[in-house]
Amino acid sequence: MLNQKTLKKYLDYDPETGIFKWKIARTGIKIGDVVGHLHKTTGYVWIRLLGKRYSGHRLAWLYVHGKFPDNQIDHINRVKNDNRIDNLRDVTQSVNARNRDLLSTNTSGHTGVKWNKKQQAWKVTVCQVHYGSFKSKLDAVAKVKSVHKKLGFHENHGRACND
Repeated sequence: MLNQKTLKKYLDYDPETGIFKWKIARTGIKIGDVVGHLHKTTGYVWIRLLGKRYSGHRLAWLYVHGKFPDNQIDHINRVKNDNRIDNLRDVTQSVNARNRDLLSTNTSGHTGVKWNKKQQAWKVTVCQVHYGSFKSKLDAVAKVKSVHKKLGFHENHGRACND
């Protein structure tokens, strides 16, 4: 299992940029070359070290904190290749799920708010719990924001990454 000492032997990490660079030259690699590649499907940075593939965000955590995260790493700003240490937090899956992008299928522009055609009202549902129906979209949005705050959702939840 990779540890902090071995990681620091091979790689430098800049916590302000989130970028790893090689400390050891090898065939085709110079000292100071940027390490890793962007996975075209997931959008995460992947780094191959000592014959094993690691996610850049988990290596950043190990580099700074001396151990792999206990849970999942949440990219606070939801930019998957932004591995600055200030953008990363070790959280459970349920906490991580409270900091997600607005789904592409969302039509209201707000997570948890959906138009109910039959009732002609905006329905608020969070974590499969119904919190009411509202004639005014503004009232529905206010309700969903208060529910999200009460349930500990991250303030970025449901926003576009560039908001």
